[in-house]
Parts: sequence; C-alpha cells; structure tokens
Amino acid sequence: MSTDLTTQIAQPAASSSRQSLWMVLAAFAFSAMGVCVKLASAHYSTGEIVFYRSAIGVVLMGAVLYRTGAGVRTPHFASHIKRSVFGVTSLLLWFSSISLLPLATAMTLNYMSPVWIALIIGAGATLAGKPGGADRKMVTAILMSFIGVICLLQPSVGPSQMTGGMIGLVSGMFTALAYVEVRQLGDLGENEARIVFYFSLVSTLAGGAWMLIDGPHPHTWRSAWLLVAVGLLATLGQTAMTRAYKRGNTLLTANLQYTGIVFASGWGMLLWHDHLNALSWVGMVLIIGSGIVTTVMRARQSGVAHPTPQTAVSGPEAEIHPEV
Repeated sequence: MSTDLTTQIAQPAASSSRQSLWMVLAAFAFSAMGVCVKLASAHYSTGEIVFYRSAIGVVLMGAVLYRTGAGVRTPHFASHIKRSVFGVTSLLLWFSSISLLPLATAMTLNYMSPVWIALIIGAGATLAGKPGGADRKMVTAILMSFIGVICLLQPSVGPSQMTGGMIGLVSGMFTALAYVEVRQLGDLGENEARIVFYFSLVSTLAGGAWMLIDGPHPHTWRSAWLLVAVGLLATLGQTAMTRAYKRGNTLLTANLQYTGIVFASGWGMLLWHDHLNALSWVGMVLIIGSGIVTTVMRARQSGVAHPTPQTAVSGPEAEIHPEV
C-alpha cells in the first residue's frame, strides 16, 4: 500500500463515540475468554493457552486477508512489531503477576492501562506544545472508573508481594503502549485484520517458545473445545478492540475497557457463586456510570464537530471491516 493511501479518515465526535462502543463488545469477549482460560488452566500451561489462543487468530485473520485480497504485506512492519512486542510483553507480565499476587490485585494493576493512556496522551500533548493536553473531564472519568475497580476488587499487596506488584503495574503500562500503537496504526490507514494478524503471529511464536520449555499436555475433547473457545473469543475481542482504538476516541475507548471488570464479576457470580459486598456494588456503579457519562459527553460534542473531507481508498489495499 502506497503512503498516499494511508491518510487518516477524520470522523465527527458522534461517529467516534459509536466506534468507541466496540470496546464494550471487546470487554465482554475478553471476560468470556477469561472464563475459558480459567477452566483450561486445569489442563494446560500458560504457554500452551497463549499459543493456541494466538494460533487460531492467525488462521482466522489470515483467511480474512486472503479472502479480501489484501494479503499480509504492509509498509508499516516496524509499527506492527512495536505493537506486538508491547502486547506480548504485557501478556507475559500479566500472567506472571497473577502467579505472584491475589487475582483481584493483579487485575487492578493491569487495568491501570487507561490511566497510563491518559498520561501518555497528556505528556505527548505537552511535549508537542498543544494547549490543554488530554481532555480533563475524560481523564477525571477514567480516574473515577479506576476508583470503581479498586472498590469492586478490593486489592491488597503485602510486603512480600512488592515484586509482583511492580510486575503488574508494568504490565498495565505495556498494555497502554500497545493500545496507543494500535491507534497510531489506525492513523496510518492500516486495516484491522492485519493489525490483529501480526499481533496473533508474534504471540503464537512467544507462546510456542514457552510451550517448548514447559512441554505439551495431552488433549481431551472437553479441553480441546476450551482452547477453541479461547481462540475464537480472543480473536473477536482483539478485532473489536482494534476497531474501537483505531476509529474511536482514545480516552473514551480506554474508559469503556473497565466494563470488562463488571462482566468478569458477573461471570464470577454466575459460575462460581462469588459474593459482592456493598463496596463492590458501589464500585460497579462507578464503573458503569463513568462509562455512560463519557459516552454522553462525547455524543454532545457532535453538535460542534465538523467532519473533514474523507480520503477514498479502494482496491485490495482498502480498509478491511471483518465481521465480528
């Protein structure tokens, strides 16, 4: 694809808000995937789950690219490598923090990624000399969501868990860097299927290396179907997340990521009969309320938004819109 076909397509605020809602679908898919991962972990190592999770994504996205004639060739290979390395590093650190910390604490630290995104955007605006930096109201909403996560999960870190805490914190930072890189790939005009394909490919290689160290485990029909479900849900989540960050408002999309905690809590109550106390319900209300407020806030901005002329892209290198 020539560079003149990678011009970013600007969108009004209303369209940006609608595209950000893809993050809710992504959050649901990832939460359902988490259920399958929890069940599959009784049969497979972490490396095996990552390998099969990602290999299915490679096959599905490769088929989409082949069917549309776009192929896997890209002029943005370096950006894909950066996004994939950030994502795989976050994934490995995330699993490591889970092994060292209570699950609630590890999840809270990983879900700091929207806060990191707000800091990255604000710092970038400051360095670029742009007045105002990141939207202060949106940043406030993100912080309110994070407070909601703390209330819902009620994490704790003891003196012996500081190493795991730092690993979990860094995993959230790398998650943020990966999401920002997805947005930059979107600005370059890269299609969604190719973004997901390259991330899945690098994750497959990393998971395969880990699996070679731990050794493979035998399959049963039940465990094999769990791996298939993990791969399908992960691909759905990655595609929806990529579309949200590529086309939607970055801070709004980051804030809607917190709905995953609500979905995960629902799965816990439904399948494992987890009990939520009053503080947990307060946290859930904060998360949902913050998501609603930021969505409405972006929608209202459509009244003063003015769309810019769009750049037409056609042929096999046109932007792919996978059915999700």
